[in-house]
Amino acid sequence: MPRSPMIVRTVPALRRALEGLRVRKAAIALVPTMGALHDGHVSLVRLAKRRAAKVIVSIFVNPAQFAPTEDFGSYPRTWKADVAKLTAEKVDLIWNPDVKTMYPDGFATRILTEGPATAGLEDRFRPHFFGGVTTVVGKLFTQCRPDLAIFGEKDFQQLQVVTRMAVDLDLGVKVIGSRTICEADGLAMSSRNVYLSQDERRMAPTLYKAMKESAGRLRAGDDLDAAMGAGAEMVVGAGFTLDYFEVRHAETLAPIASVKDGPMRILVAAKIGNTRLIDNIGV
Repeated sequence: MPRSPMIVRTVPALRRALEGLRVRKAAIALVPTMGALHDGHVSLVRLAKRRAAKVIVSIFVNPAQFAPTEDFGSYPRTWKADVAKLTAEKVDLIWNPDVKTMYPDGFATRILTEGPATAGLEDRFRPHFFGGVTTVVGKLFTQCRPDLAIFGEKDFQQLQVVTRMAVDLDLGVKVIGSRTICEADGLAMSSRNVYLSQDERRMAPTLYKAMKESAGRLRAGDDLDAAMGAGAEMVVGAGFTLDYFEVRHAETLAPIASVKDGPMRILVAAKIGNTRLIDNIGV
């Protein structure tokens, strides 16, 4: 039976544990998570294990990235199942701080970002979000001091924001994106999928189908507006309330006017019932 990972919850304990992991200058990979782990998270851990000698997984539901109207209190928390998954994957350490450890009394510092964080996608609908993400990820990087960090491509704008932050602030962490893991019907795996009713779950793969159809039309040389409009109509027709369905430059997330403008990424965010889903694909 695999040995359970070390579980640490205070910064001094983490520092001591890191000294042990750094034996012979072993490379360390960090996989930041908010728990409620699924096969998508497991794929990040497995990539981390291929890229580094030691793997840390952080589990922290970050209140700073939730607006008052969002689901912080009800966000799924599955600690025992998470530890079991990480034990099976032979993770070396689980960093599980509480809110007071991450944001002690008097905490007054935030990391603010521009560039991909102001692309008019997630930031347009969740203006608080990236300030919370960059602040907590910046803390995780300085606490765990990894050589590399693994993030999923499902949160594509977040991946670009964190990558830019690590470079701009000289944090010494190489950020690596890992492909999105999907269910058999194309729905991107997400901890929030548990919120979907049976009927909503049946309609949810429409997001992926719409992106695939629009991407195919773009590759075939169709007009950009027509291709994207058809995909958006498909999403709305399935019962979603659409936040955005857009094609952007795959590296800068800037709007594009033509398929000749560079590598492209289609990104979607939409709500069905009470559940907001996001996804993206390359073109």
